[in-house]
Amino acid sequence: MRGIRLRRPLVTLALLAIGAVGATACGTETPAQVGSDDRERAERARRVSEAWDGSEAAKAWQEGYFPLDDPIRLPEDAFHNNADKLAYQTRNIELRGKLPDSSAKEGKIRWHAGGALTVSIDSAQTSYEGLARGKATRAALVITGVRLGETTLLTSRGPATVPAWHFTLKGYDTPLVRVAVAGPAKPPKSPIKSLKLPSDVLWPLGGLVSVSKDGRRVTVLAHYGACDDGPMVDARQTAGSVVLSGWIRGHSDGPCTLNLLAKKVTVKLDRPVGERPLVDAYTGGPVPYKN
Repeated sequence: MRGIRLRRPLVTLALLAIGAVGATACGTETPAQVGSDDRERAERARRVSEAWDGSEAAKAWQEGYFPLDDPIRLPEDAFHNNADKLAYQTRNIELRGKLPDSSAKEGKIRWHAGGALTVSIDSAQTSYEGLARGKATRAALVITGVRLGETTLLTSRGPATVPAWHFTLKGYDTPLVRVAVAGPAKPPKSPIKSLKLPSDVLWPLGGLVSVSKDGRRVTVLAHYGACDDGPMVDARQTAGSVVLSGWIRGHSDGPCTLNLLAKKVTVKLDRPVGERPLVDAYTGGPVPYKN
């Protein structure tokens, strides 16, 4: 079904109700400001960074536990075949044996740069339920043992060693690992309000996908319409924050299907993101990790 798109904000609610598809694209840093949209984006990014830099929200971000990484670590030799890969993707996982009753209710997050935080940890049962969804069927991955250990995770304060459950999989030499920390803290309240509706100037980002090991490449999900050329993401970098502005390139105002798509866009930074918050220029808040 096709419809006439008069102004992008008029179809925002319809677009946001439609699922996104994944792809890969390259990001850019802030381009030369040559048009009114460019100037408006740059001004919004400036206001957002000034609100965050040195704020109580930034302080809370740098002192709390906010993961920027996948809480699950696959076995080093995953996967042996397509059946095992499909079993993991569908969470078709079978437990053979009993889960341990750990007496540990708390654990410690230890940051590699220094500092530690005592946190509540999930039980083995809770972590297992986070891996296995529904009843296991044929061709399932089989868990044969579980123990409490640790793993390394990228956080808002850099790499950290965190408590984790290690699930031994039948046929694999290394375990399937899931972080055992009972959820990250609620993100700090943004010191600046969100914009009201997406427009040709700015769109909200779909979430944080990954940060490279050297901290210089940030990959996010960015939205665009079916008749657009694709999404772009600019970065305003200061000593206290990295503000990411998502916008749409090659917008068409003609007839178009109302599909909201998404691509992975990688932005190169001048220096490692470090403890600086990654902030969405549209929402004014931290870009949430997209698990």
